Amino acid sequence: MTTPLPAGRPASLLGAADIRRLAAELDLRPTKTLGQNFVIDGNTIRRIVAAAHLDPAETVLEVGPGLGSLTLGLLDAAARVVAVEIDPVLAARLPGTVGHWRPERAGALDVVLGDALRVTDLPHPPTALVANLPYNVAVPVVLNLLENFPSLRHGLVMVQDEVADRLAAPPGSRTYGIPSVKAAWYSTMTKAGVIGMNVFWPAPKIASGLVRFTRREPPDTAASREDVFAVIDAAFAQRRKTLRAALAGWAGSPALAERALRAAGVDPTARGEVLDITAFARIAEARVPAADDPGPA
Repeated sequence: MTTPLPAGRPASLLGAADIRRLAAELDLRPTKTLGQNFVIDGNTIRRIVAAAHLDPAETVLEVGPGLGSLTLGLLDAAARVVAVEIDPVLAARLPGTVGHWRPERAGALDVVLGDALRVTDLPHPPTALVANLPYNVAVPVVLNLLENFPSLRHGLVMVQDEVADRLAAPPGSRTYGIPSVKAAWYSTMTKAGVIGMNVFWPAPKIASGLVRFTRREPPDTAASREDVFAVIDAAFAQRRKTLRAALAGWAGSPALAERALRAAGVDPTARGEVLDITAFARIAEARVPAADDPGPA
């Protein structure tokens, strides 16, 4: 079994010149489609790894390793890294980069060529997720991984700062919405910092945010996750409407929506922005199928 590097003098990490040299070698032009913004500052990598609170025995899942900036830092801190990369050119190059910069840790890396939105199987069960996620798919990637890999107990992701605020938002706050509630089904999420634009190549036009999460058990409910998420989607589809109106289509009618809401102990005139995940679970559980509605007495 390979082990992380011992504490002491910080190991070398990829800098701006290294990133540009690797990109030139691969004739790589970062694309917005794949959300390719590579970290070029070693201190930022060390900050991310430190904020992830990794145990040396952990297997870390990294999504979108790119040219390997964060991968090297993770290999310094954890027992194993499983890296999921959608770009075949980058996936093929990553083992060589690790072999050059961390030859003693090359055996601790597994590279999976695939889409993190669809991955359901990995060579080793990960216990932590640490990743610089593409802005345009960050939320669905996090939700997919939490759903499909129950071994994930905690993690730290870097996303667009606005998305970080939404993931960590509490009920009743201005940024609370679908990402906040669905993430709360799986975990407790908190904002862990902001990363400036100048540590990336190419530099994005907006800052990034760090979000730390800890897995927790879903609400105790007879309703399925799919049923609960359907209520969440309906409640936030029209944010300014009361829940009685917003859930009318989901329930079958405004009257059926009100019955479910009252059975769940929720004010029908409230809006979705004030409810936590347990309230949405109660609503899903209290739904009365339209076919079973006896109608007015």
